[in-house]
Amino acid sequence: MTGHRPRKRFGQHFLHDPSVIARIVRAVNAKPGERIVEIGPGLGALTDALLERCDHLDVIELDRDLAAKLEHAHSGDPRLSVHSGDALDFDFARLTAPGERLRVVGNLPYNVSTPLLFRLLEQAAIITDMHFMLQREVVDRLTAEPGGRSYGRLTIMVRLICECEKLFEVGAGAFRPPPRVTSALVRLRVRSEPLVRLVDPRAFERLVAHLFSRRRKTLRNSLRGQLGEAEFEALGIDPQARPETLDLARLAALANALHAGPRGA
Repeated sequence: MTGHRPRKRFGQHFLHDPSVIARIVRAVNAKPGERIVEIGPGLGALTDALLERCDHLDVIELDRDLAAKLEHAHSGDPRLSVHSGDALDFDFARLTAPGERLRVVGNLPYNVSTPLLFRLLEQAAIITDMHFMLQREVVDRLTAEPGGRSYGRLTIMVRLICECEKLFEVGAGAFRPPPRVTSALVRLRVRSEPLVRLVDPRAFERLVAHLFSRRRKTLRNSLRGQLGEAEFEALGIDPQARPETLDLARLAALANALHAGPRGA
C-alpha cells in the first residue's frame, strides 16, 4: 500500500526493508493451525509476508484509514481479519476458541510499547509467545541483569512471566520515515508458570513499583516500618542495598515476607 503520510501522533515508522521482514518471518516461524496476531500492521509489508506462512492472520490497527486500506487491499481474502482499534484496549481473548493460544507479532510504536507490554502480560494465559520490534533501549531493559541501569520494573514484571531473548538489531534505514533510534527484535516466550512463587502477585507488583519509583533509596529507607533488621537478615538481604541489585528471587522473598504481616522497625 502507498500514498499514506505517516502520522506522528500514532508514532508511525513503517518497516519496508525486505531482508529485515524476511528475518522476522523466519524468527516467528509460523506453523499451520497457529493463531497469529499482528499489532500495528501499518502499510502491510510484514502482514503480506506473514500471510504467506500462516493459515489465518488477525491484525489490529489503530489508524482507521490504514485499517480500511488493508481491508480493501485484501478484499475477499478469508485468511485476513482486520480489527480497527487500539491494542491497549483490545480484548485478545475474543480471538481465541477454548484451549487456543495466540502468537503475537508487531512493529510497535515506541510511545506505547511499555504500556502495551504490560497490557499483554495481563492476558499472558492465552499467549504462547510474542515477537516485537522495539526501540533497542527497551529491549535492553527487557533483557537486563540486576545491577545495571537498564534493570527495572519492566525487566522484572516481564521476566516473571516470559523468557526474553534479543534476536537482532535493525538500523533506522529499514523504516520510513527513519526513526532517530536503533531498533531490535525481541522474542518473549510465555512461561508455563511464573519464574518464582508469589503469595500475592498483586502485592508483588505494588512492591516492585514502589521500590523502583525510589530506586536510589536503600531498601531500609524504602521499607521503613515494614521490615526490620531481623527480617532482612532472615531473608539474607542487605538492607543497605538498592532495588536494582535484587534479582527476581530476592524481590519475591521480600514481597512474600511483607505479605506475612506487619513487621517491627
